[in-house]
Amino acid sequence: MININCDNDNMRWEVIESEYLHRRPWLTVRRESLQMPDGTVVPEYYVLEYPNWVNIIAITRDRKFILVKQYRPGIEKTCLELCAGVCEKEDASPLVSAQRELMEETGYGGGTWSEFMCVAPNASAANNYSYCFIAENVEKLGDQALDESEELTVHLLSFEELKELLESGNIVQATMAAPLWKYMALYDK
Repeated sequence: MININCDNDNMRWEVIESEYLHRRPWLTVRRESLQMPDGTVVPEYYVLEYPNWVNIIAITRDRKFILVKQYRPGIEKTCLELCAGVCEKEDASPLVSAQRELMEETGYGGGTWSEFMCVAPNASAANNYSYCFIAENVEKLGDQALDESEELTVHLLSFEELKELLESGNIVQATMAAPLWKYMALYDK
């Protein structure tokens, strides 16, 4: 087994100065002056602060994968994605956030849940993590309860259909593709 220790602090950059440039619920930016271990000073480094995120590989009792389709202004495209959202401060844990998001966006819930992986969406410039859960044997429990800024459709796909979408590059969000590719690597039969 490979053993590369990333927990040591001998590579840590020291914060010399830090100031917030913008603070809004969905965009907080801070500018920092940093000193690298070799003494090099980086006078301007920008960090985006976001809340943690969740996404869910949700699978129904009849082994259909639940995906949602919605428009993404950042890349100006409609995307097929895992159900996902923000870890709200009032939620007790990422799991609670994930269960809430699945119910709100799709109307599905219940089932058996487990944390599958955690990734840093952009470790060089953002401070948050994205927690991915697997929810198996979920079932339709109600209607969607979308936020004002959400407009999405729910799609149920077979394992083969999902794999084809991944292989053809039709799932483009990295925080969605990474756990799906891991799932495919572990469970492809």
